[in-house]
Amino acid sequence: MRAIRVSRFGDPSVLEEVESPTPEPRAGELRVRVTAVGVGWLDTLIRRGEGPEVFGIEPPYVPGGAVAGTVEAVGAEVDETWLGKRVVTSATGGYGGGYADTVLSLPDGVFPIPEGLDPRHAVALLDDGSTALALLERTPVQAGERVLVAPGVGGLGSLLTQLLTAAGATVVAAVRGGEKAAIARKLGAEPLDYSVDEDLSGGGTFDVVFDGVGGKLGASAVALLADGGRFSGYGMSSGAETVIGAEDRNRLTIVDMAQLPEFWSETPRRVREVLRLAADGALTPIIGRTYPLAEASAAHADIEARRFTGKLLLLP
Repeated sequence: MRAIRVSRFGDPSVLEEVESPTPEPRAGELRVRVTAVGVGWLDTLIRRGEGPEVFGIEPPYVPGGAVAGTVEAVGAEVDETWLGKRVVTSATGGYGGGYADTVLSLPDGVFPIPEGLDPRHAVALLDDGSTALALLERTPVQAGERVLVAPGVGGLGSLLTQLLTAAGATVVAAVRGGEKAAIARKLGAEPLDYSVDEDLSGGGTFDVVFDGVGGKLGASAVALLADGGRFSGYGMSSGAETVIGAEDRNRLTIVDMAQLPEFWSETPRRVREVLRLAADGALTPIIGRTYPLAEASAAHADIEARRFTGKLLLLP
């Protein structure tokens, strides 16, 4: 099997393709021949050695988690009706192991892809779609409320934008440049360009902010929340979480990135729901660009240079 390995923390050049024997599924496991691999900001942070401590990743390791593919072998105690099914899964049930043409997984973390749903869309939904649903469960939004999503047309942000628009919220999507602004409008959102100085001033006031950027941009978003507003932090693509002072904490309801591990126990339910929504045409992920597996370093470089929209995928 082919995989991408990180032998040391560093820049994208540390992503190296390696060959190893194809693993045989043990009792309780199934083996998936991979057709698409999700790539995200988290992968780049962990590769640099700057990932959240909760993941505890140390080299050498194979990055990634979310994959789509076809079940090609099952171990003892696994129902053979899985064989030949199109599925999405996380390679190890968590983080790591996804950047490969073959993965092992456990049936509890494997989800059939609904008929008619593109596997590339399914893998784009596995993590980002289930997280978007979880964020809205933790910080509900009512019709008519004004909501900022930052970034607004990334893999997760574009899904949040669609779900919020469908719920009747007025959505403002923080974007970089005219191309992303056009995508935001197609999703039914008002674009707010922050490409010049990482500042959202001039965007008006908001009832809710969903922040996946952090840093200076996140701080400027907090300042735009009306008294009694809600802040939901779920990412730090800037490299730092949003710092929120005591005064803002007193006037707002704050949920930071510590909420993310709380979502994990309900992930299977949310994955099934988001796949259903996509199969029904109510949610469509944006696939920004695809790369051969061997070009994982190029995908990471594009993420770090912000040369992408939506979800990036590797194709083994």
